[in-house]
Amino acid sequence: MIKFSHVTKRFVKQTVLDDISFEIRKGEIFSIVGPSGTGKSVTLKHMVRLLQPTSGEVWVDQDCVSSAPDSELPRIRARFGYLFQSAALLAWMTVYDNVALPLIERKGKLSEKEIDDRVFDALAKVGLDKHAEKYPADLSGGMQKRAGLARAVVMQPEILLYDEPTSGLDPVTSRRIDELIADLNSRLGITSVMVTHDMHSALSISDRIAMLSERRVALIATPTEFIASDHPVVKDFLNSQYITRKGPWEKNP
Repeated sequence: MIKFSHVTKRFVKQTVLDDISFEIRKGEIFSIVGPSGTGKSVTLKHMVRLLQPTSGEVWVDQDCVSSAPDSELPRIRARFGYLFQSAALLAWMTVYDNVALPLIERKGKLSEKEIDDRVFDALAKVGLDKHAEKYPADLSGGMQKRAGLARAVVMQPEILLYDEPTSGLDPVTSRRIDELIADLNSRLGITSVMVTHDMHSALSISDRIAMLSERRVALIATPTEFIASDHPVVKDFLNSQYITRKGPWEKNP
């Protein structure tokens, strides 16, 4: 569904991505992991052309996103929902208004009732339908993430992009976010791409994991293959997070 073909990205004299190629399959949860500064979020932003590659191509089905005319970008981006690392909620708007905003901005022909129905449906999916009138400051970190996720799904996207969805959350809340991501992926039949430093999340819910290191893709593998890998970069990264081969991911196909 998404394909990177020999993508290189340079910022002035710094190369962040160096000739990376991979494909993401329709309906899977695909996680991108690696140490800080290895280009994980940069990779994600290329999928919706918030960034353009210095060379190479990014495809979404039959659309070459990296070279599509600007007039085509709204159509392509409408296929995506994006959960930002900070949730990126507008502090002066209620949860309801934050979730309704993309509908108002991009679906101008919807009636107030249709917007209302869509917003509460999205909030119900993440368990926040009783918190619609609260402001972001009234929510815990986990609830803010869920509100951001409701806004990401309200447009009924085909693809959801997650930038560090468990960052800054306690372990219990992180696991609840993991469960929510897996549940939404299954119930909505979407494709999910997750950038994370949280290997517990990646191993527990991913279908495949891509490891970035030294500006390149070091390994793409299922959780079982990933945890068993003898690749030195993978082993060092797992050891740095005290991840062993024993865990719930043992049963992950």
